[in-house]
Amino acid sequence: MITKEEVRAWLVAHADEGYRAFHGKLLKNDAVRLLGVRVPLLRQYARQLKGEWTCVRTFPNEYYEDLFLKCAIAGLLPYEQYVEAARELVPLLDNWAVCDCFTARCIRSHREEMLPLIMAWLQDGREFVVRYGLVCLLHDYVEREYLPVIFESVAGVSDKDYYVAMGAAWLLSEVLVHFYQDGCAFLRQGRVSSTINNLAIRKARESFRLTPEEKAGLLPLEMS
Repeated sequence: MITKEEVRAWLVAHADEGYRAFHGKLLKNDAVRLLGVRVPLLRQYARQLKGEWTCVRTFPNEYYEDLFLKCAIAGLLPYEQYVEAARELVPLLDNWAVCDCFTARCIRSHREEMLPLIMAWLQDGREFVVRYGLVCLLHDYVEREYLPVIFESVAGVSDKDYYVAMGAAWLLSEVLVHFYQDGCAFLRQGRVSSTINNLAIRKARESFRLTPEEKAGLLPLEMS
């Protein structure tokens, strides 16, 4: 049975001060305390600790890496355990990096079961809880059969929180890449704010996966 002291010792031993300073600037959240452990190392350690989840979940979240490690382990768990862990961890999300990296392979084989929980997160109101709901859709639901769900979801979120607006735009940009005509048709309906609309177009136009003609076709869809 692993102890919190052993986990902390591992994190401190693998911390990189240069990376800590660099990543701290990207997070843009002074309230988040960082040790500076790189993501590949955290994921590798999470795989080692998968069998220790019962212990690790009780450890305090003093640093960014503490929560990241818990989310990384949770993403490796079977579906029922992941859902239980996610209900506990998602309300703790306080930055975009942990939010966006919190993925779970089990969702893809339980997408219908997962949708009610995702919809609840989207209605939650807390910035990174809502963003996590959008990120779940981005990672596991960008397929034709789920386009109606995606469109209703992005139409229902507000752009008052920056990271929610960016999450919605990111999701829509992926729809534009994979289902260009459907995505354009949705944008023409004017169901999202100009902020989300224009961010989605900008991100899609930055993608190498659209042709120059498709990118040009997005320009008339921009909103003033």
